[in-house]
Parts: sequence; C-alpha cells; structure tokens
Amino acid sequence: MKGIKTKNYSTLYGMMVILAVWYTLDLIIDSSIIPSPYETFKRFVELIKNGELLIHVGVSIYRIAFATIISLVLGVSLGLFLGMHEKYDELVSPIIYLLYPIPKVAFLPVFMILFGIGNTSKIVLIIGIIFFQILVTTRDAIKGLSKELFYSVKSLGANKIQMYRHLIFPAVLPKVLTALRLSVGTSIAVLFFAENFATHYGIGYFILDRWTRVSYTEMFAGILAVSLLGLILFKLIDFMEKRLCKWIVLEKVKDGSVSDKW
Repeated sequence: MKGIKTKNYSTLYGMMVILAVWYTLDLIIDSSIIPSPYETFKRFVELIKNGELLIHVGVSIYRIAFATIISLVLGVSLGLFLGMHEKYDELVSPIIYLLYPIPKVAFLPVFMILFGIGNTSKIVLIIGIIFFQILVTTRDAIKGLSKELFYSVKSLGANKIQMYRHLIFPAVLPKVLTALRLSVGTSIAVLFFAENFATHYGIGYFILDRWTRVSYTEMFAGILAVSLLGLILFKLIDFMEKRLCKWIVLEKVKDGSVSDKW
C-alpha cells in the first residue's frame, strides 16, 4: 500500500525536487541568467493569458500530433506485415538497419529543400524519428510470439480478424506505447532544433528568440512550457495504456506497483 501511495504522488515529488534545485541554483548563482521560479511562473502565466505562448505551443503540438498519427499508422502497419511475413522481412530489414541509426536531424536541410520551410519539413523530420521506432518495435513484438500461441488460437477456430484482435494486437500494443513514449521525448528535443530554422512559430523558436533578446525569464517560461508539454503527452500515453491495456494495469496493481484508481 505504501508503494501505491508513493506512486500516486510521483509527479508532485518530481516537481518539488526540480523546484528545490532551481531555487538553490538561483540563490547560489544570483544572476539574471537563472531567474527565480516565482518570476518565471509569473511571466509564464502572463504569456499564457495574452495568448503569445499558446500560439507557439499550439503550433508545436500540431506538428508533433500530426507526425505521431502518421508514424503510428505507417509504422504499425508495416511492422505487422514484416513480423507476419518473414521472407519480406529479410528483404526490408537490411534497409531499416542502415537508415535507423542515422541521426534524422542531418536530413533537415534536405527536407527543407524538398518540402519547403513550413510545417511539412518539420513534420517529416519527426516522422523519420518516430516511424522507425514504432516499426522495429512492432515487428519484434510479432516475431517474439511463439508459434504455439498461433497454433492454439487457430485450434480454437479463430479466423484471421479474431487472431489479430485476441492475440496480435494485445501482444503488440503495450510495446508500441512504450516505443511511443521514447519517441515522443526524442521528437520534442528534435523539434526544438528544427523550429530554429526558417520559422516564426513554435516553442523552439520562442525559446531561442528570447535568448537572443536576453529575456531569460521568458526563455525559462518557454522551457517550462516544453516540460509541461512533455508531461501532458506522457500522461496521455499512460491514460491510453490504462484504457487499452487493462490486463497489464491489473497485473501491476496486484504487484502493488501502481494504484487501481485513475
């Protein structure tokens, strides 16, 4: 029970630790480069109220959401196909292994030439990051299923649709959500870099613009917005896991690692 209660307040605990470190650095360094948390939160609320920060955050959310949806559709579809068809996997896997390790940020100039300097090039960049993670995870999840499981389901008279519904999707979904957590964190970091080129909107642009203007309080307000954006996205994925993967949540509840209350 103690472990469950601690888990419920883990986010609050993390915030308190970060605030404590932040306040400590502010007192020790005593410089405008690191503004106090109070001044930062105050300016953050002001920027939210006047709508300036909301515009930049909204543009970044749009880019991440659009890229994530496309990556999930393409990555899961191709991953399922390769996992179920070994001969095609042998043809495609060498290409994946060559492209996957390449830092996708290196292709940003190419994407900007091909797709323009607007949203499309930045969305394609994020897709390049998330797609491979989802693809490889989905394919490996399928290949990790023993043949006996497929034989058992077939022996019960399940057709192809029922096999996907009762065996393949439940086996793949938790790992896809885990891959999505890792990919979203990486995509936010990469988007910050991409939004510093040929654009006037996005949280990455906002932070760098405030840095060049030596407006450190607003710069930290932008960093705070990035942190909250990541927190919201991770909590959303956790919510999806609780709703779509209830059998895993029940196992964790039995182990005492999470609470059964949402």
